[in-house]
Amino acid sequence: MSPHSTSLRSLGIRIGELASGPANSIADVPGVAVGHVTLSDGAAQTGVTAVRFHDGNPFRDKLPAAAHVLNGFGKSIGLVQVEELGTLETPVVLTNTLSVGTAAAALVRHMLETTPEIGDTTGTVNPVVMECNDGAWLNDIRGLHVQESHVRAALDAAATVFEQGNVGAGTGMSCYGLAGGIGSASRVVRVSKRDYTLGVLTLCNMGRLADLRIDGRAVGPAIAERIAAETADAEKGSIIVLIATDAPLDARQLRRVATRAGAGIVRTGSHLGSGSGDIALAVSTAEPIPHAPKNTKVMTRSVLHEDAIDRVFRATIEASEEAILRALLAARPRVGKQGRTRRALNEFADLLAL
Repeated sequence: MSPHSTSLRSLGIRIGELASGPANSIADVPGVAVGHVTLSDGAAQTGVTAVRFHDGNPFRDKLPAAAHVLNGFGKSIGLVQVEELGTLETPVVLTNTLSVGTAAAALVRHMLETTPEIGDTTGTVNPVVMECNDGAWLNDIRGLHVQESHVRAALDAAATVFEQGNVGAGTGMSCYGLAGGIGSASRVVRVSKRDYTLGVLTLCNMGRLADLRIDGRAVGPAIAERIAAETADAEKGSIIVLIATDAPLDARQLRRVATRAGAGIVRTGSHLGSGSGDIALAVSTAEPIPHAPKNTKVMTRSVLHEDAIDRVFRATIEASEEAILRALLAARPRVGKQGRTRRALNEFADLLAL
C-alpha cells in the first residue's frame, strides 16, 4: 500500500467473511511475485506491472489457466491460446493499450533468453499481455512512453512485497472518476482439513463516481457532491483481474472461477459498460504441466471436487471486491496531460468510515 493511503480496516470496513492471507495480496500464493515500473512525468502517466506465477521457468513448467471476458472492448494478447490449451507459459504483463505490442516483444525476448529451445528445438511462445486505456484522461498515450527496457525492469523487479495504487501499469488509470490503479487482496479457504490461498490483483480503470459502493454502501454520490463533480459520462475504461490460487484446479474449473470476478466488480458499483474492457484470468499454481513429457504421455493430476468449489468462488468475489477498493484507497492525487487531475479516495475518508 502507499504510505499515504487509508486502509479499509482502519475505516472499520471488512469485506466478506473469509480470512485474508498474511499480506492480503496475490503474493500470499506461494511463488507469485509482482514488479512495477512507474513512469510519472508531466503528460507521461503510465507504466508496466509484471506478475510471475511461479519462480521456475513458466514455459517448461506451464500452469493451468483460463480467461473469462466479461466485456470484450480490450486489446489483450495471448488469450486465444490460453482459451484453447488451458495453460499459461509466461509471466503476465500489464500496461496501457497502445503499449501492448511493445510489452509483448519484450516478454518474448525475455523468454527467448531464459529458454533457448523456444523456436529452435520446440515451438514458439505465447506471451500474455493485458491492458487498460490510461489515455482517456491522464496519460499522453500517443507518446508511446513505455519501452521494452521498462518491461524487462518490471520483470526483474518482481517481488512478494509490492506497492499498490497508481503505480506501475496503474499510474495513469482512473477508477470511479478518481485516481485508480493496482489493487490486491487474498483469501484463505479450507478444504478437507487443508488451507488453500487465493489471491487477486486488479488493474482498475472503470466506473462512474456516482455508482461507487463500498461494502454495499453508496458512497459515490456524497463524494461527487463534495467535489461538485459534473454529470458523469457513460461508463468507459477497463478492469483486468488476475486470480492465482494454490488450490488444484483444472482449466475448466478455473474458467468458472474467473467468471466470479464479475460479481466482485459489480459489488463496487460497475455496470460493465459497453465501452469497458473487463477481463479476468485465473491460474492454478498447484501442479505445473511439463512442456515435454518424460517417461509417459499420460498424466495423473489432482483437482478439487466440485462440491468444494463454492468456497473458491466466494474467495474470488471477496478478494476481487477488496482489491478494487484497495487500489482506490492506495492511490494518490494525480496531475497528468493538459493539467488534468484526479482526486484520491483517501481524501474523503471521513465519508467512508463506519
